[in-house]
Amino acid sequence: MIHGGVSYTRRRWSAGPIAACVVLCLSLGSAGCSDDGPIPPGALRFGQLGKIVVDMDTPLYTPPATGTGHLRQVLSWGSSGAWSLQESISYRDLVGDENFERYTGVPGQSAGAYAEVIIQLNETSGLELDVPELPQDLDPDCGPGRTRVTFTIHDDAKEDSASWKRCVSGSLSGIRIDDAGPDFAASRIALAVQLVRDATVGNRWTSPYGGSVAFGTLDRGEDSGSSLSTPTVITDPSTWQSFWIEHAGSRPLPDVDFESDMVVVGIVGPREEAGDSVEVRRILQIDDGTRTEVVERVPGDFCSPAARTHVPYHIVAAPRTPPPRRFAAIQREEVPCGR
Repeated sequence: MIHGGVSYTRRRWSAGPIAACVVLCLSLGSAGCSDDGPIPPGALRFGQLGKIVVDMDTPLYTPPATGTGHLRQVLSWGSSGAWSLQESISYRDLVGDENFERYTGVPGQSAGAYAEVIIQLNETSGLELDVPELPQDLDPDCGPGRTRVTFTIHDDAKEDSASWKRCVSGSLSGIRIDDAGPDFAASRIALAVQLVRDATVGNRWTSPYGGSVAFGTLDRGEDSGSSLSTPTVITDPSTWQSFWIEHAGSRPLPDVDFESDMVVVGIVGPREEAGDSVEVRRILQIDDGTRTEVVERVPGDFCSPAARTHVPYHIVAAPRTPPPRRFAAIQREEVPCGR
């Protein structure tokens, strides 16, 4: 088997306890299902004790932009049943926004689903990954518009990993099986991603950045000097310079190429309690122009924020999208205390 793109030797992953015992073993850690003590590593399916990591990098390109953007999604699922999903959207190497989700249930309840997926990836015909036609040393150039997937299984008992890189269409919520490549067996990786997604976030899950063009943060904080009380779009250098002087004073003006880009100012005016923040969440090209979604995040119930007048803001650069450019009604999200 190939590790780190060095060599390939077929490993036999099968042979192990029955599925019910797998679930019990995962719930108890490395303790075995026999009275003789822990199960030796050789009796476990590959990855049965460990984790699966799905890393997807989806390019986001909107003409006439000369820079590229990305939606990065990393889903990590451990044999305990706990999972986490980290997402970020970026443009011109600037992170625009990030989102983090994690499993909040009882980990043991999800451990059985993890065990079943591991069984399928080890033993089910058409799904098993340890096959000669799916080499691990392939490192394809996916090209414009194609998502690069890295699917990795870590095995804690063997202190080993197996990893595959392939190209697909779509992001985590809409990954397609039919055109996975560059080799025919790449469809197995796409199917494996679907299995992991459906067993963790669910097959109806959608990204908060779904459908958005790329954007990157130019400035973000809680104390703008701007007199604006509603979001706005800036499309020319002189307006940008005038706004920036009012907003930031003598701080250096971020460089923006207004031939291809625009600036979206997410701002909602003065707020009277500390802890309020603003996020540009999505910039959507629609049939009759552009609609941008801005979110105001506020302290949740039972929080006791200090009284403080401030002006939260989020200023981003994005590819220039068609007019008219409108904003959806400001969404409000409650944030648990301490976050």
